[in-house]
Amino acid sequence: MIVRIMGEGQVELADSHFAELNKLDDELLAEMESGDEKGFRRTLGALLEAVRRLGEPLPDDALEPSELILPAPDATLDEVREMLSDDGLIPG
Repeated sequence: MIVRIMGEGQVELADSHFAELNKLDDELLAEMESGDEKGFRRTLGALLEAVRRLGEPLPDDALEPSELILPAPDATLDEVREMLSDDGLIPG
């Protein structure tokens, strides 16, 4: 799956990594619902770091359609709320 982190670029991520990412996504969703800004910031950072660590960066000139778009590291709670689906940021 091709994942874009806004402001950073794209990575290709194997489906086998989505269980780990979904756990972080669930934590992020719970922190957003409770208004836990500190927890939100920590978990968003962990989620993006996991994508960077587990994914294979695509070249800057690659124009692949992104199947998943994640917020920038400095995104606000309100900006991320606007990106959410019922499943959180990551489907499933």
